[in-house]
Order: sequence, then C-alpha cells, then structure tokens
Amino acid sequence: MRVNSTDLQNAFGKYLSLVKKEDIIVIKNGKTVARLSHYLEPENFFIHEGVEEYKTRRISYQEYLSLVDSSDQRYELIDGEVYLMVSPSFNHQLVVNEISGQFYNYFRDKSCRSLTAPLDVRLCGFALKFEEDPNVVQPDVLVICDEDKVSEDNKYEGVPTLIVEVLSPSTRGKDMITKLNLYMKSGVSEYWIIDLEEKKINQYSFTGERDLDKMISLKEDDIIESIYFEDLKIALADIFKGINY
Repeated sequence: MRVNSTDLQNAFGKYLSLVKKEDIIVIKNGKTVARLSHYLEPENFFIHEGVEEYKTRRISYQEYLSLVDSSDQRYELIDGEVYLMVSPSFNHQLVVNEISGQFYNYFRDKSCRSLTAPLDVRLCGFALKFEEDPNVVQPDVLVICDEDKVSEDNKYEGVPTLIVEVLSPSTRGKDMITKLNLYMKSGVSEYWIIDLEEKKINQYSFTGERDLDKMISLKEDDIIESIYFEDLKIALADIFKGINY
C-alpha cells in the first residue's frame, strides 16, 4: 500500500492497523521516503523456560535461524516451538562435569566420542529429511558414533547414540516428555534423564523400529550400566557426589 505522508500523519492509527496485513510505502513530494512494516514480537510465539508459554503458532526453521543469528541467547527448536535455554545451576554443572569426565575416560580410545553442550544437534523425527521436520536441540551430554556426519562447515548432522539430560525445574516437562519422544522417533539408541532433586536416573533404550525398548529407574545406591555400550558403568553415588540443597 502506498500513502501520502500527510494522510499517514492525519490517520496514523488507521494505517497502524492496516500495516498488520501489508507493508505501507510512505510518499512525500512524489518520492518514496519510508516503509512501515509489521513487527512481530518474538515473545508472541516462543516458549520461555521458567517463564510462560506462548503457543500461537509453529515457526519455521528459517525464523528460528533468524532468531539465533540476531541474539546471544541459546535456543532449541522442537516441533515448531522455540525454547529459551536458561543458565544452568551449579549442581547441574557438577553432574554434567562428572558424567562427561566418566564418558571421556571410557570413550578415549574408542571410535565413538562424547561431547557436551552447547552443540546443535539437528533431528527430524520419523521424517526422511531434516527440512520436513526440523528440530534443533542442545543435549547436556551426548555420544556420537557417526563422526562422518560432521559437515564441511563443522556442523554435526548425525543422530547421537546416547544422550544425557540433567533436569532443572524449568526443563523437567520438556526433557521427560517432549525430548523423550523426539529422541525415540529420531533414532537415538539410549537416553538418560538425571533427576537432581530425587537423586535418581531414568534410563531408556529404544528399538531399531524407534519404539520404547526398556525403561529402568535407578536410585542413588545403584550403578547405571549402559544398555548399548558394554562395560560403561557409573555409580550414581559418584554422579551425585557434592550435590547439596
């Protein structure tokens, strides 16, 4: 829509409403001097961890990339919804460091490799192509056995074999339900959910048909043994050592 600057000034409220539907080109003395475009506040469609949910619509992968490029925050994209990742707690990092240290020692001379966040992992659920169902997550700890899936621009584009997430109050629902479902249908083999408050771990394994195979609940006195990696064992007492409330 093209409007004269005088008309815009005299009926600004009217054109402010119309700009939601289309851009307005402002004309003065026969020349284009400005463009009014509708601004969509990001909070209208993001899910903010620990704050409030906004579910007005799914967003595209391109919109997600624009957000990431224009912000210094960390985000995840799951099923068209964006999650703002908050800074982890001290206890959270103690557990992540213990797990990553144990994994480093185990995988040091093996073909698989353990990594920690922040690292984008692109998953597509049951879809054959990422573009059909784009999801981007940053697991706390992950093990990859397909390092050939690291692209030329140094991006990981494979599917982790084992993923570990440490729960926090703001991520409990996402990690226990949303991510569990995403990891299962994307082909992840094993998933550990670490509960700091109850000092327990829920261990999941998935079938080749991308269905639930086993779920084991372990307490502080137990030892977790990987279902996929032979002899990968960690005492939960070591994982939760130093955790205080």
